Amino acid sequence: MAHAPARLLSERATDGQEVAAATTSRPVRSVTINLAESPLGWLFSRGLLTRRQFDAGERLRCDWEWAQLAPRVTMGWDSGPIASSRGGSAPAPDLVGAQIDAKRRFHAAVDSAGPGLADILWRVVCAGEGMRDAESALGWPARAGKLVLTFALDRVADYYRIR
Repeated sequence: MAHAPARLLSERATDGQEVAAATTSRPVRSVTINLAESPLGWLFSRGLLTRRQFDAGERLRCDWEWAQLAPRVTMGWDSGPIASSRGGSAPAPDLVGAQIDAKRRFHAAVDSAGPGLADILWRVVCAGEGMRDAESALGWPARAGKLVLTFALDRVADYYRIR
């Protein structure tokens, strides 16, 4: 049985400020947002991406996470590599074969998107940046990122052979 995605709802005033839970009166204009929803899911749920594009993005994000390409924000509590000599630790961590395959697939899929498309693809799909934040970080005009993202996702879908 498939589980529904987690919902973490927050009520926000339309000016972007979060509404305090203790207040009994709602602002004149407010929206309820799901903080657990990804930017890719947000675009898909509003009909701005096709199912094929959404599936390609999710597959790319899965490979990115499986390859453990995200930067670590806390200390790694994995056991340290054991060296056979007194010179210190082993030269490189021993990665699992599945991680290596996922890393290879991720890089090949991003390369298949083509030059200029990988930035928006990584920012929205992997880093979870909103479209507005990604566009401004790249210095693009408003609403340009959505079009470029759809081109990139179509190419990634071709790479993953998603129908």
